[in-house]
Amino acid sequence: MWRRALSLVPNRPFSSSAPEIPTLYSFLQPSIFALKRSPLSPATATETQKSLTSEDRTSLETTLQNSLTTNNTDEAWKSFKALTNNSSVPSKSLTNSLITHLSSLNDVLNLKRAFASVVYLIEKNPELLEYETVKTVLNSMGIANIAAASFALVKCMFKNRVFVPFDVWGHVLVDISRKNGSFAAFLSIFFENCRIALDEKLEIMKPNLNACNAALEGCCYHLELVSDVERIIEFMSLLDIRPDESSFGCLAYLYALKGLEGKIIELENLMVGFRFTNKMPFMNNLLKGYVKSGSLDLVSKTILRSLEEGNEHFLQISEETYCEVVKGFLRDRSVKELATLIIEAQTLEPQSVPAEMTIGFGIVSACVNLGMLDKAHSILDEMNACGAVVGVGIYLSILKACCKEQRTAEAAQLVAEMSDSGVYLDASCYDELIEACMSSQDFQSTFSLFRDMRDSRMSDLKGSYLTIMTGLTENNRPELMAAFLDEVVEDPRIEVGTHDWNSILHAFCKAGRLEDARRTFRRMIFLRFEPNEQTYLSLINGYVSAEKYFSVLMLWNEVKRQEGSKGFKLDHSLVDAFLYALVKGGFFDAAMEVVVKSQDLKIFVDKWRYKQAYMENHKKLKISKLRRRNFRKMEALIAFKNWAGLNA
Repeated sequence: MWRRALSLVPNRPFSSSAPEIPTLYSFLQPSIFALKRSPLSPATATETQKSLTSEDRTSLETTLQNSLTTNNTDEAWKSFKALTNNSSVPSKSLTNSLITHLSSLNDVLNLKRAFASVVYLIEKNPELLEYETVKTVLNSMGIANIAAASFALVKCMFKNRVFVPFDVWGHVLVDISRKNGSFAAFLSIFFENCRIALDEKLEIMKPNLNACNAALEGCCYHLELVSDVERIIEFMSLLDIRPDESSFGCLAYLYALKGLEGKIIELENLMVGFRFTNKMPFMNNLLKGYVKSGSLDLVSKTILRSLEEGNEHFLQISEETYCEVVKGFLRDRSVKELATLIIEAQTLEPQSVPAEMTIGFGIVSACVNLGMLDKAHSILDEMNACGAVVGVGIYLSILKACCKEQRTAEAAQLVAEMSDSGVYLDASCYDELIEACMSSQDFQSTFSLFRDMRDSRMSDLKGSYLTIMTGLTENNRPELMAAFLDEVVEDPRIEVGTHDWNSILHAFCKAGRLEDARRTFRRMIFLRFEPNEQTYLSLINGYVSAEKYFSVLMLWNEVKRQEGSKGFKLDHSLVDAFLYALVKGGFFDAAMEVVVKSQDLKIFVDKWRYKQAYMENHKKLKISKLRRRNFRKMEALIAFKNWAGLNA
């Protein structure tokens, strides 16, 4: 048994070293039941006893019942006091109903009344008290965070040998002690309860594991009492309460703090005996104990020994523990020793360990989380000065911090240094960094990171490519989009499509940069990307906004050559855009070509829209003048007016 393995002291009679619980009735000040009643003369006492007849008791109980029904709390309490002051108690159900009602009101006065009533019954007539009522009162006091009264109530039960099951009240005292740090008071209750459970052989008084762990927490983390810890373990053994990983974690912390290396070895052997596979609580607490005691050499030795033994669970040291380790080293030692620990750990860590699970990542991340990014950089510099191979985990935590603080230029420079030394990130890390750069509009760093990403021969570039294109679109930077697309267009890992060129064209046209739009369009055609309906719509809208209708005519000639090839087909939107622009520009022969094409394709067009365009731009155009200058244009105009119904 673990009791024998730990060589615990034998069980001894109960005596608490904890401070005495406050006076039982101190919670009731100002008093609910007067603490110092004025003595009654014999005649007065006799008169009081005689004055409460059977009818009086029945009347008071009826009043009490009716008051509870109507929620008249003060009247109900008055009736209850009148009965108890004359050594009479209402029926069991009525008494418990009153106490439950008082506990449910969530105010201190009525909680005092409920507390006083329970104490009265414990001392005078405990058989009237139901377990559920005690539980209700204690739960209400727990919610109100009234620690002293809760402990006092349980002490009162012990004193009067009213053995209410532990499950009724134990959880409340555990919660209160953890919430307030009142472990000394809880420990007194815990020891006495264990003694009662053993001496009286009462299974119902046996504490649960949660309570035992709460007692261990108090002794190990707050009171730091080895002797009391061993008493808790002794009681757990005698009561056959099996410990868990948290129990061993508490012990590991205290034994490390006190320098009890022999006990720590015994604990490790016992964990094997109990077949515990999760050693995280034990090892994390062991490290914290060493740090608090200032035994930093043992911190390093424990970490490295665990890695040598191939303990995979230990690789999951908590962030909190890493922070404690870092604070300890930076307080008592130097950055150089932290760097040395990381270097030695790297030689022992398997290649299969993810970067985020390495010791280096944990330590550097702790520096970052503690607001000491400069120390993280110092660790990196120290490792480089030692000529050590710097694992990706070291860089990763610094890069994440740079992203969070929008120090994107610094992050890009760090990635470049990594690339020079042959260390590359994975795709998700690059994606995260690039997204951070785009969010802060640091486009130079964005492109630098993407080049590093391409140079790393990574196969998956799609996520970051889309992030860059989307970000540049949202920020209206078509010139950067064009330059970026031109740089990556021949990379087989990136699927550049017509829609990418369309995004650039749309942005240029929207900004009125039509020459840039034309240049992009020519580049697109040169690289053999087939324009589609959206390509032409963007260009048409741009030309119309600038009133460059001749350019629309040239575009129509391009579309006539394109139409029908490689799946391209005029749709309603494109017909409408061309027809409207050509009419406004006065190119009626081309407009009629569009009309004929729409009829061939059975595309409906709204003639009213083009009538308006004609009236706004060519209302004063005379056919007689056109006959003398341009017979062909005159014929086209007549044909358009006939089609649009303008000759009527």
